[in-house]
Amino acid sequence: MPERVDFSNPHKVGFSNSLVHTRILKPKRGPTLLVRPLRHGDVRTVMAVFERLGEGSRRARFDGPKPCLSAAELRQLASVDKTHHALVAYVEGDPLPVAIARLVRDGRTAEIAFAVADEYQHRGIGSALAAELIADARAAGITEITALASSDNPAAVALLRRTAKVLDIRLEGPELSIRAAIA
Repeated sequence: MPERVDFSNPHKVGFSNSLVHTRILKPKRGPTLLVRPLRHGDVRTVMAVFERLGEGSRRARFDGPKPCLSAAELRQLASVDKTHHALVAYVEGDPLPVAIARLVRDGRTAEIAFAVADEYQHRGIGSALAAELIADARAAGITEITALASSDNPAAVALLRRTAKVLDIRLEGPELSIRAAIA
């Protein structure tokens, strides 16, 4: 079972009741978010977000049909180390995570990806979480981000335009390759 969140104290989350860098975000529109870093190996939280994605959202996030995650994919998505960083968002009143954003660092650049549960899309959650992830990236010395998005996913492109200075968008097969400056 994924972690349940106690909104009464943003520094106490889940069963361990101790997290570093847990924060409260108040998007311009939409609900207040409690955001915390994903813990290394936290496959339950990754799976909880995945299960809240409909077929269209999974297709957009994984650039094709994705009815399930293999054990290896789940482990990889739950990996957190010096080059992998992820943030998880919760909404008050909902005990399950509603969104996840992750980056994979390669020197001064990083590839980012994000997913928001279907019932919480178009409420500013993806933008707020992506902005927070980009702030973490800047603090770590990353100056440029990249992202792959399905060519039929204009929401992902719009989100990146709101949160970073898009430098280049190229069509690579069925996907858009997006490069943006964050420094």
